[in-house]
Amino acid sequence: MKKYLSIIFATLALTAGSCKKDYLELSTNPNQPVTTTPNLALTGALKITADITNNVGQGGPQVTSYVNYACWMGYLSWSTGFQPNAALLSYQVTSATYDYWTPLYLNVANYNALKASTTNPYFLAIADIMIAFDFQALVDNYNNVPYTDALKGTALLNPKYDKGSAIYDDLLKRVDAAITSIQATQKLAVPPATPGTADIMYKGDMTKWLKFANTLKLRLALRQSNVSSKTAALKAAVAATQSIGYIDATMPGTVNPGYLNSDAVNGQQSPLWRNYGTTQNGGAQANKNQYQANSYGATVLTANSDVRGFVVYTTTSTGTIISTALGITQPPTTAPSKVGTGLLKSATMDAVIMSGSEALFLQAEGVKSGYITSGSAATLYNAGINASYAEMGLTDTQAATYLAANPYPTAGTDATQEQAIITEKWKALAIYGAFEAFNEFRRTGYPNNIPLSVYPGANPPNQVTRVPYPAIEYQTNAANVAAEGNISVFTSKIFWAK
Repeated sequence: MKKYLSIIFATLALTAGSCKKDYLELSTNPNQPVTTTPNLALTGALKITADITNNVGQGGPQVTSYVNYACWMGYLSWSTGFQPNAALLSYQVTSATYDYWTPLYLNVANYNALKASTTNPYFLAIADIMIAFDFQALVDNYNNVPYTDALKGTALLNPKYDKGSAIYDDLLKRVDAAITSIQATQKLAVPPATPGTADIMYKGDMTKWLKFANTLKLRLALRQSNVSSKTAALKAAVAATQSIGYIDATMPGTVNPGYLNSDAVNGQQSPLWRNYGTTQNGGAQANKNQYQANSYGATVLTANSDVRGFVVYTTTSTGTIISTALGITQPPTTAPSKVGTGLLKSATMDAVIMSGSEALFLQAEGVKSGYITSGSAATLYNAGINASYAEMGLTDTQAATYLAANPYPTAGTDATQEQAIITEKWKALAIYGAFEAFNEFRRTGYPNNIPLSVYPGANPPNQVTRVPYPAIEYQTNAANVAAEGNISVFTSKIFWAK
């Protein structure tokens, strides 16, 4: 911990000049990244990735975060104690409503700054892996986005948009190149120094980074499972690096730069805590007040011998979860449930970038669908559930009881097996992984019973299919964004969507 704290305090000296910056944030302009050292650049960039993944936007969770996806995916509801949120409850989503564009491109700029600061192949490979991670999120939010022309600064102020499918193709190549570079560097007679403690995810263990990269590659491939013209090539690509293996419950993608229970520099707590937990003095963080348990999530996560709902959400003295459906305006008779201790362990807990349970469910689907040619989908499904229970602080016995009641449908159809895997992934991703749950819902249609808003006048034809491009693009890159046509939040789809 002392080593991590020294990283934080050294970096705070770089960021303290702006009250608008979060701690360890490196840049506020993707076209003018700061000059920094490789160690500080890596630490800061990974920390910001964790913020984005765990629903914390720049300047705090209330500014821009994935919490809307947590509501649309049945985990949370808008609090009955607040004025109705029209964008969330009535799907009045515009280019000014949600901006994931800015934080993701800034984070890409952070990793580009890392690449510009070093020639060490380990740092360069990590940067490319995480650039692929961020660009997948950009495509999954917006479909076509600037990629080949992105982040060229004053040399190109109006970057053209690349097709989401083409970006995915190049992301696979980028990850493969990073894998090849790490493997080649490890074989050198005198390899360069690893990032060590500056790497707040794997502490410089490049074998773990290989497995993380390979898991990200698997996610990129499976996300395109509906694009039949790519299936053969994607299966071949996954098979080519299958022997590297994947992350699991023993090596999740989690980061911790030395989180502190401090409100300084817009908060130094772990991002999920900073989002739904308490301040250093015990006051409620903004989203703790504004969101409460959704009755769908509370019901599903306590049904069929499942007990995860009792730790995903807070409970009363009698063990009851008080919740509300998305859109209902009548408050519960007692204090509504909030995010529980299975997710909010402490202000200094690790932040998840990719959990072991998510990785195991990816592998289960990979085996089920023939992308991975060895292993057992049932075994990986079971491991994913065991990992989910452990991640939420529950026991092996509780997981075994649930598994006995909810076994993998070995004799079922392919659709039945897919439904089982993706539904269990939805449960494991509660609440921190809302964006990934939203992605998988749009790709597969599972869970297939997530309710729409019942707020009067909402009348949505179906669940949201994507968010619009942000206002900043219409202001600064008008011709190129206009060429993408009119975007509908109910009918415009990401290229891989069902």
